[in-house]
Amino acid sequence: MVLPRSGDVIHVTRAASVQFASPMLFRVIRVHDWPTYEGWVWLDGYELNAAGDAVERRSIFVQVNGLRPVGKAPDPRARNGRQPAARPGAMPARPVRANR
Repeated sequence: MVLPRSGDVIHVTRAASVQFASPMLFRVIRVHDWPTYEGWVWLDGYELNAAGDAVERRSIFVQVNGLRPVGKAPDPRARNGRQPAARPGAMPARPVRANR
């Protein structure tokens, strides 16, 4: 497996490290470039609950080959109604005219 990237959601189990006897979902914030043993890596991120919400920020030391990719983190804008910013060069939306 290739290294996870920021935003990836991974399933962390005992295959990644014996400390994870209880499996968890983990959303990666960053992969540290700290020197470690071959095949091991330090990850910063958030432990996720079953709904995909972050419940605890953690740093974990795991074997890369023991990680199982789940996918990308859900877009939080989809749940809270926020819209993405306009792309540079995109046509602006037409303003809504008020009733006179």
